[in-house]
Amino acid sequence: MKLLKSYGLTDRYINESSFYEGLRLARVIAQHKGSYKVITVDGEQQAQISGKLRHETTELYKFPAVGDYVMVSYEKIEDTAIIHYILSRKSVFLRTAVGIKKQAQIVASNIDIVFICMSLNSNYNLNRLERYLSIAWDSGATPVIVLTKSDLCENLTQVIREVEQVSFYADIITTSMFEDNIDKFKPYMKEGITAAFIGSSGVGKSTLINQMLGKTMLETKEVGKSDKGKHTTTGREMFPSLLGGVVIDTPGMRELGIQSADLSKSFADIERLAQDCKFNDCSHKNEPGCAIQKALSEGTIDHRRLNSYTKLKNEASYEGLNSKQIENQKIERMFKEFGGMKNARKLVKGRKN
Repeated sequence: MKLLKSYGLTDRYINESSFYEGLRLARVIAQHKGSYKVITVDGEQQAQISGKLRHETTELYKFPAVGDYVMVSYEKIEDTAIIHYILSRKSVFLRTAVGIKKQAQIVASNIDIVFICMSLNSNYNLNRLERYLSIAWDSGATPVIVLTKSDLCENLTQVIREVEQVSFYADIITTSMFEDNIDKFKPYMKEGITAAFIGSSGVGKSTLINQMLGKTMLETKEVGKSDKGKHTTTGREMFPSLLGGVVIDTPGMRELGIQSADLSKSFADIERLAQDCKFNDCSHKNEPGCAIQKALSEGTIDHRRLNSYTKLKNEASYEGLNSKQIENQKIERMFKEFGGMKNARKLVKGRKN
């Protein structure tokens, strides 16, 4: 089990695997389109899912993903391993599947730490950071914010203060090309820890991962004048770190679609204020006794943060709805101050008469 433990294996999965007689424990360490690579006690092997698993699986998030512990069969090391079962996931990082309606896609599973990377150039965006934090907290992992290219920032102290406020003092790491950045990750990485790096293309994820691996495993490219990086990672892959544990690289994602989100941590201030509103269904616009509107007028919270919260909450409320239901949700929200669409129609009709 020594090899598997270098890829994050813990007693939890050793115990769970004992219930599957005749199969071997493995971990998915790479995924490129429809193919997989797994690590077993015998080493790395190519893998594919069994016909039964493929036939019984209709939703994307139920397919294997990088980070999953799986039960496989194979005769010898040269054989393609067959994935029969996925063991229980202790955490999942979801995004809305690209081009497929109402489907969630797993970015990584069984992760302990999510390093949210944002560069301190034109990529710096508090709304985007709040989006990443909301999804990270929902995954079950612990987010750590990594502010890259800090040497390009003229007001680093102010930026850190802003980030601390919107993240409610999540851990923050700053990196630059003039520092030894790897030591800053030592408090988080050790044997048994799985970490995922996420963030827009060009923010320096691949550079940091290469440093943590002690060799160039991921391609990096220069960022253009627009500060927009090119996608240098085409699939998800896991690597053992020199610091202990493993790291997962993910394709650059400029915009994450909300599949589910935990706003209670990323917007704890607003959620707490909402409990003091006079009405339980307060929209926080113009109702009397709105605690959030009061906080806005007093400067306790700002309009940008409230707008970000409202947008993410609206997106999350569409989970599991079809296009017609989503449209109805949007219409009802638009006419909420009139008591819903039905009452709005009555009001319009009354005005015409």
